[in-house]
Order: sequence, then C-alpha cells, then structure tokens
Amino acid sequence: MLPEQFTDRRRPRPGAPNFSNSVCWHLLLGNLKPVQAIAREAQQRLAGFPGLHMTPLRWLHATVLLAGRASDLPQADLDQMLAKARLELNGTPPTSVTLDRVVYHPAGIVLPLTPASALAPIFEAAQAATLEITGTPGVTSTPDPSWIPHVTLCYSTSQQPTAPIIAALGKSLPPREVTIDKLTLVVQQGSALSWDWRPIGTAYLGQHDGIEPAPRSGPASALSLRPIGEVEDRAAQRDSGRNQYRDHWRAGIRC
Repeated sequence: MLPEQFTDRRRPRPGAPNFSNSVCWHLLLGNLKPVQAIAREAQQRLAGFPGLHMTPLRWLHATVLLAGRASDLPQADLDQMLAKARLELNGTPPTSVTLDRVVYHPAGIVLPLTPASALAPIFEAAQAATLEITGTPGVTSTPDPSWIPHVTLCYSTSQQPTAPIIAALGKSLPPREVTIDKLTLVVQQGSALSWDWRPIGTAYLGQHDGIEPAPRSGPASALSLRPIGEVEDRAAQRDSGRNQYRDHWRAGIRC
C-alpha cells in the first residue's frame, strides 16, 4: 500500500535505531555508473519538489548492518571486524542485482536491490563479523530476521502528500544491473544526513590468496545466517557486555 503522506525523517521515531556517530556495514555504490544513472534520472524528476533531501551521488549505498556506536568500537575492533568479514567473504563470487522498482515510504523513496537472496552471503558475513567482535548481531534497517537491501534515493524532510511525487517519478524506472563485489565498513560521524562518512576498510568478494575460505554449510536460502535464538545464545556467552542496538525496526523498508 502506498503511503498518503511523507513525514519528516529528522524527527524522533520510536523503535528506529540511531545512525548518528555509528559504525555501519554498507554496500557503497556511488562509483558504479548504472547506479549513478538511475539515481540521476530519479532525482532530476524530483528536483522540483521541496522537502526531499537527495542522497549525494558519492554516497549512494545500501546499508547492510548497523554494527554499533563509533565511541564503543576502537580501531582494533574495527580491524578485527574487517578481518573476519574478509575471511567470511573469501571464495564468495561477486553477484549481480537489478535496480528498477521504486518503493515509497513515509520517510523517503528507495530502490530495492533484487533478487535480495543474491546478497545473503554479504549480510551473513557482516553479521558474523559484528557478532564475533561486539557480542551482538547488529541491527538491520528492516524487520528482523530479514534484510531488504535497498538504495535510498532521497529522504523526506517535511510533511507533504505523496501523490504528486508518485505521479512524477512512477513506480519503476528503466532497469539497471550492477555487480556487487565488496562490503565496506564505515564510520558515520555526526547526524545521519550530514554525510560525514569515513570508510575504514573493505572486504572483497572473490578468491584471494592468503585467505582460506570460511566454511559454509551450504548455499544460503534465506537472509538470516542462523535462527535469531541461536544468535542471542551466542551473544549471551560473550563477555563484552555490549548490548546496544538490539531493538529492531518493526515495519517495512526503512530509509
């Protein structure tokens, strides 16, 4: 069902995780020409509407996982998370996904990456690395246990009806196919829409010398690496005591 009104994303939202001054796993897509092209086309159609904060082309991305607060994760922890993710993804081939469908949310407009199942190994690697170091499985921007990978075209910063914007942009755009070959750990400084981002390092998909592939039980058929109960049991055994960000968002794609 399409929303009738946009809301101001900057206002407090019960149940929403805080991405200010955080550490996140992202698919950074701003350097991919197909992603730039579809974003430019959409943002040009939306340029005449006020109250929409456009994602800078440089920082077009799909958020994979919120790992924790930047102040709680020293450089040594970040390095260990990256090492774990690289181990998990070594031997996983790059994968192709498509951008075309437009999804409207009260807080913004997004383009899902499909098929989502193709990106499951990346989600699993980010979750495994986060759990290994922080003792918690991290938080997705979509309801647990699923992850709906998407690129946010713009964020709503005012209340206004959606109908004129939907009429201008439509429900789909000419499809673009992109190849995903890396996962990046990013420190997001300041507020979520300030775009003061600092990439820490990258875990590449594919086979890399000197890194043995992480063992896998078989091809992923769902986006959750393991049952949530098992994740919580493993997290409870950790001594870190870092239990922040355990509340997951409760409805739909979040921007």
